[in-house]
Amino acid sequence: MYQDLFYQHNWDEVKASIYAKTAHDVERALGKEKRNLEDFKALISPAAAPYLEQMAQLSHQLTKKRFGNTIQMYTPMYLSNECQNICTYCGFSLDNKVRRRTLSDEEIIREAEAIRAMGFEHILLVTGEANRTVGVKYIKNAIKLMKPYFSHISMEVQPMDQDEYEELIEAGLNTVLVYQETYHKDDYKKHHPKGKKSNFDYRVDTPDRLGKAGIHKIGVGVLIGLEDWRTDSFFTALHLDYLERTYWQTKYSISFPRLRPFSGGLEPKVEMNDRELVQLICAYRLFDEEVELSLSTREHPIFRDNIIKLGITSASAGSKTNPGGYVVEPESLEQFEISDERSAEEFAEMVKSQGYEVVWKDWDLALQ
Repeated sequence: MYQDLFYQHNWDEVKASIYAKTAHDVERALGKEKRNLEDFKALISPAAAPYLEQMAQLSHQLTKKRFGNTIQMYTPMYLSNECQNICTYCGFSLDNKVRRRTLSDEEIIREAEAIRAMGFEHILLVTGEANRTVGVKYIKNAIKLMKPYFSHISMEVQPMDQDEYEELIEAGLNTVLVYQETYHKDDYKKHHPKGKKSNFDYRVDTPDRLGKAGIHKIGVGVLIGLEDWRTDSFFTALHLDYLERTYWQTKYSISFPRLRPFSGGLEPKVEMNDRELVQLICAYRLFDEEVELSLSTREHPIFRDNIIKLGITSASAGSKTNPGGYVVEPESLEQFEISDERSAEEFAEMVKSQGYEVVWKDWDLALQ
């Protein structure tokens, strides 16, 4: 289990090691064809900042070699804002006094039809973490309702047991995104004081349960801004490296959500500027040629336009972060504010204008 490997590393020692990296360490990492975790530390360190142009060029070359000139498109569909957890950074948090909403079968179908009409064949189902309201039975039913409309179904919901994942995979689930939020255990507890999500160890072992269940793809990552982004990113890379070696038949993706405003308001503990996010994206690509790198509508349109060629392989567009946000109830509570409010069609045209092909369905399944 990753938990065993995780506890062999001390947060403060890892952080000190990253910040101690030198220009020589960065140059050595850039000169390699195959990079290890120590090289990844160098590439995310402050010492790598002057080498950003070189990193970007290499990242572009590696991404083009593996993925071609393609950007995979997806969009989230929020099924419910019910949640039993208190999370300091989320609009759905239990202590946020808002009207709760869970979509009915008819409403799910209406949303699915609207999203499919935009061109999407890859859907991401999202809920708050509320086992009693949106547990396995509800999600399994939603997946079955989705299957006639979408060729690839992903979900981002509460962590589950292995047998529950197996049941959902059998129903048609392809991908699960499960973000650790932060690998700093003490700070994790501060941001998750109540609810099942407060169990750090259960959450950190979720990808293991997914790998054992035989899921097609696992998405990992952290919420950038809760803790030092460099140290959190190392632990994400450590997790990714472990998963790829242990569950080698599964595919993997990484996302880069930066803390965004929401109804309750939490200021980032650590700010990450745009250049640093570019550095991180390129560092992941140089570390792992196979991993899919995804960017959401949390980011500004200009930034998203310019990052397309530097390592990103998938992007959301036209996103609504509230239950029923497409057609059922557009004004319901958002989980967080989006920054890129362009339609899917507008974003796709931008991608095409840069010489890239827009892929509306998951290319891995299409090749099977």
